[in-house]
Amino acid sequence: MNSELPDGHELSTDPARLDAELVHRWLSQDAYWALGRSREKHDRAVEQSLNFGVYETVSGAQVGYARVVTDLATFGWLCDVYIDRAARGKGLGTILVAAIRDHLAPYGLRRVMLATADAHAVYAKVGYAPLADGEKWMLYGEQ
Repeated sequence: MNSELPDGHELSTDPARLDAELVHRWLSQDAYWALGRSREKHDRAVEQSLNFGVYETVSGAQVGYARVVTDLATFGWLCDVYIDRAARGKGLGTILVAAIRDHLAPYGLRRVMLATADAHAVYAKVGYAPLADGEKWMLYGEQ
């Protein structure tokens, strides 16, 4: 998947294009949900996920990242959505999440979930909503 974005950026699911060192630095040093994540754990997560990179069209520099953990049949977990601080404010986060939604649509997943502490409006713009019946959901691990 390579699609031209209207503002001089492109989206790709090609794992060979990912700047693994840069993405690890973004997440482990700047993303509240992944602070301190080891490079080994990061690389394993990337390896086992469907990855999306956002790149500047002219320079090819990576400016965004997200990944989906999915069976491509029934369920997906959208996570590690990150836009470089210098590239924020251009709507790239919303465009990235919408492109991921559209990429997953043909698989007919019953649900795609995510967790966010601060970007509810970004996800709401592309159709995400709070759980209607959160009482039936359970969690094993960190709250």
